[in-house]
Amino acid sequence: MIPRRVLEDQLVLYSQRLHQAGFVANHDGNLSARLADGRFLATPTAISKANVTRERLIVVDSEGRVVSGTGKPFTELALHLATYRVRADVMAVIHAHPPVATGFAVAGVAVRTAMIAEAVVSLGAVVPLVMYARPKTPEWTAALAPHLEDADLLLLEHHGALTCGPDLETCYLRMELVEHLAKIQLAATQVAAARDIPAADVQKLLEARTAAGLGKAGRQLSTKR
Repeated sequence: MIPRRVLEDQLVLYSQRLHQAGFVANHDGNLSARLADGRFLATPTAISKANVTRERLIVVDSEGRVVSGTGKPFTELALHLATYRVRADVMAVIHAHPPVATGFAVAGVAVRTAMIAEAVVSLGAVVPLVMYARPKTPEWTAALAPHLEDADLLLLEHHGALTCGPDLETCYLRMELVEHLAKIQLAATQVAAARDIPAADVQKLLEARTAAGLGKAGRQLSTKR
């Protein structure tokens, strides 16, 4: 488990990187990390990610109640906590609005991974597109669970992207990758059409993903070793 002080530094770093990359604007976006005591370190609501500091971070319990810090929790905290409940292996979650990938989510179009071999290993055969649900409703969080069994990255219709993983760096890189893929897909459709690599190759790449300990099958394989 990463020490709390290191996690605080990482939340500040990746908050600022999200803003610098243009993945968030205004008060958009939020980050959290699991602490050793079962609570969660998080960014507060109503603050630009460019201005996050260690002193502004909050700690919440598994029900989303603030137990440390003066800030208030963000609305999407329910999505973060739902992710942690479904995936005991997840140690960090990031929600952001990378513009091109979010544009796909607004249009109801999935970002494809099988255009590029490396993306299949990193993210799987698909990036799930989670159907829109009104925030702060049971349907909002319930919609995540079926996809989180295998996926580490979700596109949320009309709501951006959510990434999870073993640390904040991995979450950030997955956010970076989905935006990169969305740009490639958009460029391909402007030229002609986005095409996938052969299905047999996708299957081989998914086997490599499992061997790397990624996805549901990969996590199960890792626990048996």
